[in-house]
Amino acid sequence: MTFKPPFDVLTDYERRSLAHVPGLPEQLDAPGLWRGVGYRIGTRRLASTFSEVVEILSLPQLTHVPGSQPWMLGLANVRGSLLPIVDLKQFLEGERTVLHESQRVLLVRQPGGDVAVLIDELYGQRSFNETQQVAVEDVAEQGFADGRYAHFIDRAYRLDDQPWGIFSLERLARTPEFRQAAA
Repeated sequence: MTFKPPFDVLTDYERRSLAHVPGLPEQLDAPGLWRGVGYRIGTRRLASTFSEVVEILSLPQLTHVPGSQPWMLGLANVRGSLLPIVDLKQFLEGERTVLHESQRVLLVRQPGGDVAVLIDELYGQRSFNETQQVAVEDVAEQGFADGRYAHFIDRAYRLDDQPWGIFSLERLARTPEFRQAAA
């Protein structure tokens, strides 16, 4: 009996199970298909690639950090690691998010350690194809090309008459102002 590493076993299970789902394997590899995590900030529907979102968590208990920026909600202990939690809406729009217990945070990898960004609502996996892509300027009603959003959104899609901006969490994590949470 040969030993397979656990990851190889799981990869094989996934490959075999996807082969039995009608229409799914060709959709996963379809050219021009974009896939990611959909969420809402304020009134804007956004999505980020799976590679930018390390994990999705419920809002953990926070400890306020004196002398930090208003958009820095605090620190949380997540499985023994201190994690900064940022109110993404307040960072982008200057308006504080109303906290509730069903809220989620997206864990984002950044140089020097992970950070979690608070979102208003999680929609889950979203897929868009090339025919749904629109110019960012064509969805001006959503303000994707306005203010701070313009720095992080360079592509948009329209799905079921709803505009979606593709938000770069990687670009956000590299932004000097975002990285400097001290007031």
